[in-house]
Amino acid sequence: MRLPSMSQPFLLAPIAECPPGPPGAQVRLAVLGARGVGKSAMIVRFLTKRFIGDYEPNTGNLYSRLVHLDGDRVAVQIQDTPGCIQVQEDCVQVLDSLSRCVKWAEGFLLVYSITDYSSYQSVQPLYQHICKVHPDARTPIIIVGNKADLLHARQVQAKEGLQLANELGSLFLEISTSEDSQGVCDVFQYLCKEVSKLQRAGSMDRRRSSIIPRPKSPNMQDLKRCFKQALSSKVK
Repeated sequence: MRLPSMSQPFLLAPIAECPPGPPGAQVRLAVLGARGVGKSAMIVRFLTKRFIGDYEPNTGNLYSRLVHLDGDRVAVQIQDTPGCIQVQEDCVQVLDSLSRCVKWAEGFLLVYSITDYSSYQSVQPLYQHICKVHPDARTPIIIVGNKADLLHARQVQAKEGLQLANELGSLFLEISTSEDSQGVCDVFQYLCKEVSKLQRAGSMDRRRSSIIPRPKSPNMQDLKRCFKQALSSKVK
């Protein structure tokens, strides 16, 4: 099957409230972060290997592709999100508007720009919001410092990103979407693998819980003993 070309973002429909498909049938990811950190560029880079620097303000596009993962083709859906996350007094209200997306997704990329310290400050509130919606600590979350090629404009040091990731118990990577296509691919591939592992583990747990223990076979000696006792009582 030949994948369709993607000269423009492949927009599906807004996320609908629908039951999930069978485990392994699809991987659902969400890319979250402040405005201008390069979320859309990262997604398109991963799906098409092309870099497009300028995007109109995103309204929440859903991209869908078949990708190769460890020799298998996996249906991956990636939800882009509006860059409306800011650290401010009404931050909780802003985050609440993303609850539907967060509830839908199985794995997350939290993206900030190394040239924008405020975008870095948005990562922890986003992480906390995900944890509220997905209290299971196994939910895969990767923190990504984007625009690593713009070292002259750096506002966030790599050690700060690493420290935050350690505090939150997450993986951290710095990448350059414009210059490192393989780095972007590695981030998404790793997240897809982590979600797939989680799906398989959940499937095994469900199978175990659905197995009814087989009744223990009666011991023949015990049956004979009970039978003799019954006969002897009748004789008496």
